[in-house]
Amino acid sequence: MKTFASLLLIIVMPFFASSCNQSSQKTSTIPITTKVITHVNIIDVRDGSISRGHVVIDSGRIQQILRESEDESEVIQEAEIINGEGKFLLPGIAEMHAHLPSVIWNDPQMEEILFLYLSNGITTVRGMLGHPLHLELREKVKQGEMLGPRIYTSSPSLNGNTVTTPEEAIEQVKAYQKEGYDFLKLHPGLRLHVFDQIVTTANEVNIPFAGHVSTLVGIRHALHSKYASIDHMDGFLEGLVPEKEEVNSSQNGFFGYNFTMKADTSLLPDLVALSKENEVWVVPTQSLFTRWFSPSSAESLAREPEMKYIAPELIENWVTNKRNLVGNETYKPSQWEQFIELRKKILLQLQKNGYGLLLGSDAPQVFNVPGFSIQHEMQAMAAAGLSPLEILQTGTLNPAKFFDAENEFGEIKVGASADLILLNQNPLDNIKNMEQPEGVMVKGEWLSRQEIDRRLKEIDNRYDEAKIQ
Repeated sequence: MKTFASLLLIIVMPFFASSCNQSSQKTSTIPITTKVITHVNIIDVRDGSISRGHVVIDSGRIQQILRESEDESEVIQEAEIINGEGKFLLPGIAEMHAHLPSVIWNDPQMEEILFLYLSNGITTVRGMLGHPLHLELREKVKQGEMLGPRIYTSSPSLNGNTVTTPEEAIEQVKAYQKEGYDFLKLHPGLRLHVFDQIVTTANEVNIPFAGHVSTLVGIRHALHSKYASIDHMDGFLEGLVPEKEEVNSSQNGFFGYNFTMKADTSLLPDLVALSKENEVWVVPTQSLFTRWFSPSSAESLAREPEMKYIAPELIENWVTNKRNLVGNETYKPSQWEQFIELRKKILLQLQKNGYGLLLGSDAPQVFNVPGFSIQHEMQAMAAAGLSPLEILQTGTLNPAKFFDAENEFGEIKVGASADLILLNQNPLDNIKNMEQPEGVMVKGEWLSRQEIDRRLKEIDNRYDEAKIQ
């Protein structure tokens, strides 16, 4: 039986010396760039099965997955060994509702934000507030000139202020498609005829559109228009209000909060079926509502451990913002509880019978720290009734399918990008086990727990100095 070392020699070398015959490969040494995660429990995110083995990585990709050998007495001298004994390996996850700063790509703030995502195993982000600088950033990361998650970026916002006529819609959609944005970002305030022109032109030039549902458009028309994704489950609660109520859609409040008591859940199955029929993905961003919009005090959220990675002046801004949002007379904790329960029902039905959910937390946002907020989002999904495997699929398989990149990321398989998370405990037992990864790999670059902690400490220290000043 071949030893583990000799198996690696046979399998890894063809990627670097394809002209050599197999016998010469057996006597060659393993390239020093090779990394091997050994004796690890590999999670298949399709079915939740687990197998023990060794994952061979080189040139930023998974080159081979080996079953655990019965004879591993030989020591691999020239490969970087990452000991996976007793640990669990799964593909990196995607944050499908992220925000990136509008600063030059090598600004320290940009580097910090990208690292905060990586520190929690996020190896793909979908930027939802595009800026011309993000086009350059996307390419810098893609070419390995800057460490960060894979980036997909929206256009700058199309909303009731930035596009007011069909003519402006045609002009802006064509311009953003030509400039190379991955998709269009829709914000509130669009009038119906302007929205319809955006859709027509976007279909003509083949650029997807995603984001909010304007009240004058409505959820049913939005679904029929085939959004790539509807974010925040925007419009779904309003869609549960029967016509006989004759509500003014502009008085819906924060994502339909004002209509909570008027919602009729018997309308939900047809609404969810419509999302499936039109192949519309949904990004719940439930943590936005369990944190920013919750009765929890702003002061208690401001004291959470991850807030030390955010600038003090921004934390102060978040405290004020939250107080203003939940401090008015129309906000009632008892109604918020009903509102959250209603959103849980919508979320669970979209998982069971809709087209599919995508993992996204809206970060940075009020008390949603990049990277860390995805942990809150996964736990909010669990509270709505999703299993750990279903939650993991919303951040792995589903984003890969969404971007038509199923051979590039989202699974641990040969040929895929080496985007991986190493955990001390099985996340299929409890999604909280996703916290504090033992290590993260992005495109083959390994970040150990020690390295993650070191870099997080640097960010913490920088903001400590700002507080002193």
